[in-house]
Amino acid sequence: MSRPPVSPSPTRQRRKEERPQELLQAALELFVDRGFSATRSEEVAQRAGVAKGTLYRYFPSKEELFKAVVREHLVARLADFAAAAAQYQGRVQDLLRHMMQTWWASVGQGTAGGITKVMLVEARNFPELAQFYVDEVIQPTHELIGRLVQQGIARGEFRPVPIAATVHVLISPLLQMMLQEHSFGACGQRPSGVGAPEMLDAQMSLLLCGLLAEPASKI
Repeated sequence: MSRPPVSPSPTRQRRKEERPQELLQAALELFVDRGFSATRSEEVAQRAGVAKGTLYRYFPSKEELFKAVVREHLVARLADFAAAAAQYQGRVQDLLRHMMQTWWASVGQGTAGGITKVMLVEARNFPELAQFYVDEVIQPTHELIGRLVQQGIARGEFRPVPIAATVHVLISPLLQMMLQEHSFGACGQRPSGVGAPEMLDAQMSLLLCGLLAEPASKI
C-alpha cells in the first residue's frame, strides 16, 4: 500500500517562505560591508544559512541579487513616498522637511543607506548596474522631488526656480550625509560633530528661505 505524501511541517514551510528575505538581508549586509565586486555569492548563501544552489534558485546571478536588494530597500521605499505625496494636502515645504527626515531615519542611517556608497564607488566598473540604479532609484527620486517643487511653485508657495537644479540642491546634502555615515561613520568618526537630523533641519531652513515666495520671517 502506497503511503500518502508527507506535507512539510509548518516550521519548514515558514522557513522556506522567509528564505528570500533572509538572502536579501545577508546580501545587503555583505554588499555594504565589502562592496559588490568583493562579495561572493557563496558568502551570501553561507551567511543566510543555505546552500549556494538555493541562492541561485531565487536569484540567478549576483547582479540580479543586487538588483533585488536595491528594489527591496530603496525602490519600494520610494514608491511609498510617492504614494504618500500624492495624497498629501498640506504645505509642500512641510512635506519636503518630513520626507528628508524620514528618509534619513528609515534608510540613510541604516545599512540600506550604504547602497549609495557602493554604487558611487563601483558604478564605473559595472555600467549595467549603474544604468539600473539610475533608472530605478535616481530618476524616480528626481521626478518625485521635482513634482513637489513644481507643485509649490504652482500654488504660489515657492517662487519660480529652475526645477532640475533645485532638485539637485535639495538632494545633495542628504547624499553627502549618507556617504559620511557609511565611510567615516562606520569607523566611529563623525567629523562634523553635528547630528544628521539637526543638519537636515538647518539645510531645509536655509533652502526654504531661498525657495519661498513669502518673506523669510514667516517660515
